[in-house]
Amino acid sequence: MDVVDLLIRFGLGLLVISLVMGVCMYSVLAERKVSSWIQGRVGPNRTTVPLIGAIPILGPFLTRLGIFQPLADGGKFLFKEDVVPAHVHKFYYVLAPIIAFIPALVTISVVPFGQYVDAATGTVKTLILANVDVGILLVFAVASLGVYSIIIAGWASNSKYPFLGGIRASAQMISYELAMTLSVVPVFMWVNAPGTEGTLSLVRVVDAQADWWFVLTQPVAAVVFLIALFAETNRLPFDMPESETDLVSGYHTEYSSFKFGFFFVGEYANMTVGACVTALVFFGGWHPLPFVTWADLAAWTGQAWMTTGVVGALLSIGTFVLKAFFFLFFFIWVRWTVPRFRYDQVMRIGWKGLLPVAIANLIAYALIIAAWDRWVS
Repeated sequence: MDVVDLLIRFGLGLLVISLVMGVCMYSVLAERKVSSWIQGRVGPNRTTVPLIGAIPILGPFLTRLGIFQPLADGGKFLFKEDVVPAHVHKFYYVLAPIIAFIPALVTISVVPFGQYVDAATGTVKTLILANVDVGILLVFAVASLGVYSIIIAGWASNSKYPFLGGIRASAQMISYELAMTLSVVPVFMWVNAPGTEGTLSLVRVVDAQADWWFVLTQPVAAVVFLIALFAETNRLPFDMPESETDLVSGYHTEYSSFKFGFFFVGEYANMTVGACVTALVFFGGWHPLPFVTWADLAAWTGQAWMTTGVVGALLSIGTFVLKAFFFLFFFIWVRWTVPRFRYDQVMRIGWKGLLPVAIANLIAYALIIAAWDRWVS
């Protein structure tokens, strides 16, 4: 890799991280808007920027949408007094919020987000920062480190409610990580057919869904994965580590100002990565419909530009982003619709419900794939 390639990848990395941070900021606005829509309220509609807000028609329209609200929220976190209680373990207290969002920013590097045909060479190029052959393994391994931020925050706060939140987070992570991992094993067993080169690449998973999306062939695995994803990202109805009704605010009770904002960014960054992985593994990635790819549409209509160059890249990115946004909306919709489980219910669902179903699903698909290879292929 020469210097130019290195600089291009560095610039692309900064661009992707900036976009993810922007998505995190506006996910907070989406959360407030969707919750207000569900509860019959208006939501944020007053914050404005003087120069832009004064533009006729456009300014009031953007103000009513709440477009400028994330800027005000960010400024509030930046300028609020940063209180560090005297009883905390200061080094780990500061370290915990930093750890909260680093795993999400690392895992986004192996998430592919589009594909196009290079007109000069005729080869298919995948849009991804690092096309490693162990993509899904790296996502699971690095994302699981995020729980350490909650555990460290709970312990470093030196207070009973944050400590209980940290204990709950560690138990919940272990309970649902097994089911989540087992739910994607049948997908990769199907992708790695006998005689082919083995891989854990997310690009190969999307390529394997050119006809059947895995949500159609493996619906139980998709449901188990989604439920476990809610638990792993601490979203309602599984937000035990910060359960307001019995733990005040759980692990971030003692945090304020920008450190509290870091935990927020980390939660929404993890949601964004989870939405992207769900779209890639079970919902066809950048393929627009089941059994229909952009290459099929280009061949049927004779419009090669649908897959070539910048237009082809934008179409595939747009398709993938729409799916990811749908799952972000799904996260928010569930939070404001389903009541919180009790802690014992969360443990029971994880160990007595989800894990046995994931194991049974794995065994069933192992038998189906073996039979398919023996008598059909």
